[in-house]
Amino acid sequence: MLIFRQKAKKCPLFFVLSPQTSIFVVCIIYNNKKQQDTVMKDFIKYTFASMLGVVLAGIVFTVLGIVSMVGMVASSDTETTVKENSVFVLDLNGALSERVKENPLQALMGEDYQMYGLDDILSSIRKAKENENIKGIYLQAGMMEAGFASLEEIRAALKDFKESGKFVVAYGDTYTQGMYYLASVADKVIVNPQGSIAWQGLAAQPVFFTDLLKKVGVEMEIFKVGTYKSAVEPFIATEMSEANREQMTAYLNSTWRRLLEDVSASRGMSEDDLNKCADGFMTLSPAETYIANGLADTLMYKDEVLAYLKGLTDREADESLRTLSLADMKNVKRNVPLDKSGNIIAVYYAFGGIDESTSTDEGINSEKVIRDLRKLREDETIQAVVLRVNSPGGSAYGSEQIWREVVLLKEKKPVVVSMGDYAASGGYYISCAADCIVADPTTLTGSIGIFGMFPNMEGLLTDKLGLHFGMVKTNPNADMGDITRPFNATEKAAMQNYINNGYKLFVQRCADGRGMSVEAIEKIAEGRVWTGATAKELGLVDELGGLDKALEIAAQKAGVEAYSVLNYPGKESIFSSLMNEGKDSYIDGKMSETMGEYYDYVKLVQNLKDADRIQARMPFDLRIR
Repeated sequence: MLIFRQKAKKCPLFFVLSPQTSIFVVCIIYNNKKQQDTVMKDFIKYTFASMLGVVLAGIVFTVLGIVSMVGMVASSDTETTVKENSVFVLDLNGALSERVKENPLQALMGEDYQMYGLDDILSSIRKAKENENIKGIYLQAGMMEAGFASLEEIRAALKDFKESGKFVVAYGDTYTQGMYYLASVADKVIVNPQGSIAWQGLAAQPVFFTDLLKKVGVEMEIFKVGTYKSAVEPFIATEMSEANREQMTAYLNSTWRRLLEDVSASRGMSEDDLNKCADGFMTLSPAETYIANGLADTLMYKDEVLAYLKGLTDREADESLRTLSLADMKNVKRNVPLDKSGNIIAVYYAFGGIDESTSTDEGINSEKVIRDLRKLREDETIQAVVLRVNSPGGSAYGSEQIWREVVLLKEKKPVVVSMGDYAASGGYYISCAADCIVADPTTLTGSIGIFGMFPNMEGLLTDKLGLHFGMVKTNPNADMGDITRPFNATEKAAMQNYINNGYKLFVQRCADGRGMSVEAIEKIAEGRVWTGATAKELGLVDELGGLDKALEIAAQKAGVEAYSVLNYPGKESIFSSLMNEGKDSYIDGKMSETMGEYYDYVKLVQNLKDADRIQARMPFDLRIR
């Protein structure tokens, strides 16, 4: 506590500041009653004036905030006017997801780190192709987190865009490997004279928590089926099993071959030359090297790139370049006549872990998906459904319930699955009953297997914290699953039998859905993951391609030529998003921005408390670099 004394002519004033309570107390010693009345009147007058000022300031700031929010909402609904000779600037710096809802907090806070929706990007490229006032796309490659299957779809859309005769120009200060793969489809690849291109091949590095758990006194008890079902390895091992190494090596090699094929075709380089570049420390090479070996076309600073784009769009040097951002493109009206057939094909987005969060807004909530698919089944205006799956799996029980609803939906109308970056384990479970499965060549799928994982916290609670527990029960198995002790032999046998039965059911679902024998599925199951390209060879996938391919097949199966596409679930408006946006979502975004790929491991451990103990999940959390 700090005490200050102010000397005054009429009376001494003592100011007492208490940091603990944040209270400012004024102690006054009065000489007489008149002096007391005068001081009290002044004190009340100035205190009231201060309080009034605070209230008025609060009202002003509240009104300004409301005006800003209303302006944001209004601007988000305003149709964008496209001027002649415009350029669509696709500035990618952040993270890519299947779909994103509007986040007003990012705009209010002036955030540079963005979340991009794959659906928004593909739709915007399509609209840019159709709009005669847009002359080309300027791809500004930044640091964007994205799976290769998603990049494949964007790349295919850009390739289709070029067929209209319009240009695609790519520029980057520092190209990541994924961004270079995307940019390589451009008519001209430009690098900053002091920039770099990462091109070194693919690598994946699992993280193991076993020793960390030992230090805190936690042991994971594991029950699983499938030699390759290695999702549990991070919690019981300190290095990769040979089976896991085998499947990861196969996956990386298959993905790398796809990248080589695509870049080779776009850049006119042989795959051997591309491999030589990958072995030559491209990231550490002078920028001139990229021109010499064919990875890039020219070196320019950013101002030179803008001048170059002005030339491509017939703009004078002293004129500004007319540009459209992704946000602008969302509000550009399509230059195609509205379909009047009344035929509708629904695209239902199911992405994220299955029942791995208690929030209905995060990942795939099985109960919500079931309700939504039931509505689509009962809606007679919908001729077919494309189920867009981008999921590493999750709850085995939740996966079974969604599978059942897909079967019922298929009885009423065609169901085609379009796989994104992942459709593995539970992601494949909910896909296998479809009439047709379409995957990108680099999609990670399969992983037919399940496991159970239960924490034994006896070491933490008793040995380290000194807690001891008693037990009273009416039946021998009443306390099964108690985290204060390990499973006994009888319980282990019963749990393993339960897992075995779950695996048999999963295999049977796949066999029925794919029209294959149980024995044939078992040969390619065992929890092993495959790329979409390999999965097609094995019969787990029907066609290779993206969402457009799936829509084309759905229309054929429904027997319709003209149709409208409606996306489900419907997106929230920016105003609804503002009302529903919680602080946790904003904090998650900031932590993801700060920690990058390592935040996924934090979320993995965090989700363990909410996840079902019986999982149909991808065998590892794959981070490729």
